[in-house]
Amino acid sequence: MNTLVLVEHDNASVNDATLAVVTAAAKLGEVTALVAGSNCGGAADAAAKIAGVSKVLKADDAAYGEGLAENVAPLVAGIMADYDALLAPATTSGKNIAPRVAAMLDVMQISDILSVEGPKTFTRPIYAGNAIATVESSDAKLVITVRGTAFEKAATEGGSASVEDASGAGDAGISSFVSREVAKSERPELTSAKVIVSGGRALKDGETFESIINPLADKLGAAIGASRAAVDAGYVPNDYQVGQTGKIVAPEVYIAIGISGAIQHLAGMKDSKVIIAINKDEDAPIFQVADIGLVADLFNAVPEMTGAL
Repeated sequence: MNTLVLVEHDNASVNDATLAVVTAAAKLGEVTALVAGSNCGGAADAAAKIAGVSKVLKADDAAYGEGLAENVAPLVAGIMADYDALLAPATTSGKNIAPRVAAMLDVMQISDILSVEGPKTFTRPIYAGNAIATVESSDAKLVITVRGTAFEKAATEGGSASVEDASGAGDAGISSFVSREVAKSERPELTSAKVIVSGGRALKDGETFESIINPLADKLGAAIGASRAAVDAGYVPNDYQVGQTGKIVAPEVYIAIGISGAIQHLAGMKDSKVIIAINKDEDAPIFQVADIGLVADLFNAVPEMTGAL
């Protein structure tokens, strides 16, 4: 089976989410990586070095520079004439482009896969991860999004793929890029961090959230996350949100502070290697998935923990 991986990148380097997709694609067959962007030679060269990639297609056009789905999807759909499966990261970008490609190819998309069980058989979470469905496609071509935390990341060195030019229709003329506001932080990126400290609604307000969570995260060199309740309450921006409608994470250590453990939140972090929960409610659902649980008042326990580090 010939597989096409949609590379997520910044025109210079490849996003970590793509590395997990390459691992998944390699289980199906030979891997070709598609880099669509503007002045994206750096990203194409980086993709060519990824272990497991046999060929890189570079579509270098101003129309693809900002990754607009309305422009990228027709490009991908056209290239799919030579491929059996498209795999994309289950990120904001991948979830925007892949369904459009599936519609153009008139096939059903298989979303957020956790494993590859056969040439057309996969597992994926349903009911917020409380059940795992095994699905088999009968479509001639596959369009798949891959949960990045479910697969090992392919090595960024060791590959020696050839880079070939590709082209598409360019600007579809139905959308335009206006602006981008990117939150900059010295902390690790949430989806790739090894340690995450998350806070919930129990932290009362944004100022308290910062005064309790930030010092602990600083001591641990950790990224900061939050429950949807904390985000909805305005404590932190929505790019901090972990959960079914936020970011899916699987760090080495996940510290949940003042988070009750609603099913939507658990769906985004329960694959973490070690889960530490601090909550004064001993019946909180978070303790059912926690490896280490501390029933205590977070306003006393967390500063004590921070001071001891």
